[in-house]
Amino acid sequence: MTTVQQRPAGRRPATRNGTRIEEFELGLDAPICLTWELTYACNLACAHCLSSSGKRDPRELSTEQCEAVIDELQRMQVFYVNIGGGEPTIRPDFWHLLEYAVDHQVGVKFSTNGVRITPERARFLASPACGGYVDVQISLDGATAEVNDHVRGTGSYATALSALENLRDAGFSDAKISVVCTRENIGQLDELKALADSYGATLRLTRLRPSGRGADVWDDLHPLPQQQRVLYDWLMAHGDGVLTGDSFFHLAAFGESLPGLNLCGAGRVVCLIDPVGDVYACPFAIHDDFLAGNLLAEGGFQRVWQTSELFMQLRSPQTGGACATCQFYDSCRGGCMAAKFFTGLPLDGPDPECVQGYGETALLGDRTIPAASQDHSRAEPGRNQPVMLQLTRRPPVSACAEDPLAGFEPAGGQKGCGS
Repeated sequence: MTTVQQRPAGRRPATRNGTRIEEFELGLDAPICLTWELTYACNLACAHCLSSSGKRDPRELSTEQCEAVIDELQRMQVFYVNIGGGEPTIRPDFWHLLEYAVDHQVGVKFSTNGVRITPERARFLASPACGGYVDVQISLDGATAEVNDHVRGTGSYATALSALENLRDAGFSDAKISVVCTRENIGQLDELKALADSYGATLRLTRLRPSGRGADVWDDLHPLPQQQRVLYDWLMAHGDGVLTGDSFFHLAAFGESLPGLNLCGAGRVVCLIDPVGDVYACPFAIHDDFLAGNLLAEGGFQRVWQTSELFMQLRSPQTGGACATCQFYDSCRGGCMAAKFFTGLPLDGPDPECVQGYGETALLGDRTIPAASQDHSRAEPGRNQPVMLQLTRRPPVSACAEDPLAGFEPAGGQKGCGS
């Protein structure tokens, strides 16, 4: 999407002086960044998984319904979608849907642990058939197998590097290595950048959020206060050469803002579609409190995005709440909505990782941690279960099949995720 379209009178308040940032804060006619979780099925069980993935939901959108969503996104001029999961390539129709999106001028950026990025698939992704409309992010949370596999599971480091090697050898240009920053890998930033460079890839760092299974390990994994400063200084030194997806705007309270919008885009410029068509305000807040509607209802995704009550509230002028008197509020804007919600802090209060220390004080007060509204974790540990993952399992709210590929019949008639 390249332009901000004009809405009918009354649909949104006018900007104060017409700046682009104010346009973003008040919402656009279509999201800039749409995340679409195609499936909750996954061959891994990462300790910090935002969507508590593992098992597929039998209500997943069908191939035909997914095609209809892509048609609608094309009409809305959504330039690209971030495809995730779960592990999206596990869906037998994933490659068809990718081609369908490209054929309909909707770019695809998909995140994968690399399990299905074979040499053949890598050549396809590098071919003219994808026309530059496809970007691939390989998830890797450590520069060494010891650090990565601790949270992502045994063998996941080797799988990711094999995928990167296949993409490089196929001539795929500028793959991404996507890293969730934890206290265990902050000391490996230089190594991670060197690793990305060695594969001709770009390093992308994202913030650990206390949502999904991440809520259970956040206290053990989120970077310590002194590491937040290390991360900020490192990002400032590397500028635009490292991507962040606006994950770290809370660090702006250290001084100069990082490159990017530096604001919470939930329901304004970003949102998430889950495997059953539910639309949430934020990819990091898959919870009933942030559910805006379902795209299978009358009016489809466009109606949810443009008229849902939740999104209208998020696009209304916001107050600083407890942060309003802080001299850094205009820089960090109070931090991440999802991080506050899932740690039981008020949405108009400080970020739990506030670099001025206000979050630490708030965490000491009375707070209620919200119960998870979804959990698609497998009931029994898988062979790739991370060593550290000894979490209390919450029962899922939906009837999910135990087999991540239950109900799917890949070509050749053999079921299972080893194909």
